[in-house]
Amino acid sequence: MSDTSTATDKRRDLTEGSIAKTMLLFALPTLGSSALQSLNGSINAVWVGRFLGEEALAATANGNILMFILISFVFGFGMASTILIGQAMGSRDEAMVKRTMGTALGSIIPISILVSAVGWIFAPTLLDLLGTPPSAVDLALTYLRMIFVAMPFTLTFTLIMMALRGTGDSTTPLWFIIISVIIDLILTPTLILGLGPFPEWGIFGSAFATAVANTLALVGMVVTMYLRGSVLTLSMPELRFLRADREILKSMFSKGLPMGLQMIVISSAALTMLSLINREGVQTTAAYSATQQLWTYVQMPAMALSAAASAMVAQNIGANQWDRVSGITRWGLIFNVMLTGAIIGVLTIFDGTILGFFLGSDSEALPIGRHIQLMATWGFIFFGIAQVLFGTMRANGYVIWPLIVMVISMYPVRLGFAFGLYPLLGEDALWLSFPAGMVATALMGAGLYLHGGWRQGKNLVAEEAAQGSEGYLAHGGTSASCRDIAPTTVWRKLLPLRRITRLHRRLHRRLYRHRMIKNNK
Repeated sequence: MSDTSTATDKRRDLTEGSIAKTMLLFALPTLGSSALQSLNGSINAVWVGRFLGEEALAATANGNILMFILISFVFGFGMASTILIGQAMGSRDEAMVKRTMGTALGSIIPISILVSAVGWIFAPTLLDLLGTPPSAVDLALTYLRMIFVAMPFTLTFTLIMMALRGTGDSTTPLWFIIISVIIDLILTPTLILGLGPFPEWGIFGSAFATAVANTLALVGMVVTMYLRGSVLTLSMPELRFLRADREILKSMFSKGLPMGLQMIVISSAALTMLSLINREGVQTTAAYSATQQLWTYVQMPAMALSAAASAMVAQNIGANQWDRVSGITRWGLIFNVMLTGAIIGVLTIFDGTILGFFLGSDSEALPIGRHIQLMATWGFIFFGIAQVLFGTMRANGYVIWPLIVMVISMYPVRLGFAFGLYPLLGEDALWLSFPAGMVATALMGAGLYLHGGWRQGKNLVAEEAAQGSEGYLAHGGTSASCRDIAPTTVWRKLLPLRRITRLHRRLHRRLYRHRMIKNNK
């Protein structure tokens, strides 16, 4: 890394050392962040379910699904930024890191403000389309509109955390997730119940507490990044990078849009499933909402390991160290089976006790929730396998075929299973459709990893990969635009002349090795 970086900058070089150890050191803070966020959501669900009732819990389930579908766009955009940043870090190009971060922030903030305004206006229509139970509509509308108000802060917080992980720093996001969770855990019961001098805001208080916690954590994280001299921070002259660079933005959207659409596919399928579940009554919807809390924990290792695989592979591609990529994938799969399998085992043994925290031990929804958990949770092992494979492939910009896989597994497989077998299996068709879709995703993902073209461009020599940064640095970093600079060489298809040049170099290297072996004999 640059010699100018400060000693307090927490970024980590992911191109050196033991792959297994590096992956764990990177993934565990990410896993901790996910665990804390999930724990916070679970505790809030306990407060809502136990003190505001099952209608309020059903309302949060409907609101959270809609929030997830909106964050999906930022996920794709953020993942594209993370990959670009990771590859620029691997090639030691800090100028491109800053340009990428500026473009990401300068684009996502106005977009999130627009989404917030549109979401507020059309929130009733969205809930109506979702088929929200009538008894939960008013509560869901209050909750959802507060989520939309906080959307710009929530999405910016998410984007910056993902960018930090692209630099190899998964520790700083963990600390500010801890701060956010502590604030939320204090404010949520206070504002729901109106403790002390605070107003009794009910479900609005739950959403407001989360918004305040995320906003304060965002401010604290940005201040800390500047104090540490993070490579992602922009000085006064560098604020011009907030004006989106057309070529970088094009790369972000060309790769980020398919990744965002993957999440949209998952979300839209979840919305369709929720509309089917809502038809079964408020008890089933509440049971499903509580079971979703358990699933959040089950999928945490998969998401953390997928993020670790993406960051590590991106940096190693940037450093032209393709020999480490298969090892990163292998260890990601091993850790996924171990960690996800252990969590599923614990939840299977103690599901009644854990679901009782959300629903109450005497709730009519409790046996429904236990049945859902037993029927569906085992499929998350296959979910984790797919996420690690997709994490590896998207680090080299391979995003279109994984999107097609998600469309197939969510619609023809999952929804086809649910609709087609419902007359035969009843509600069980809904629950079994989840593992059916996950198994299909893992099988198709493995086929892409083994036989897909995601490795295209791996033989680019280091000099070619560095051409963009050298062109920028040659002008002292003062050019107002980088239209002539490719953000990352490995995402471009090779032109015919370049393919010939690459083949010539490979033949030259083989001939050289042959001569050396002959001379040694």
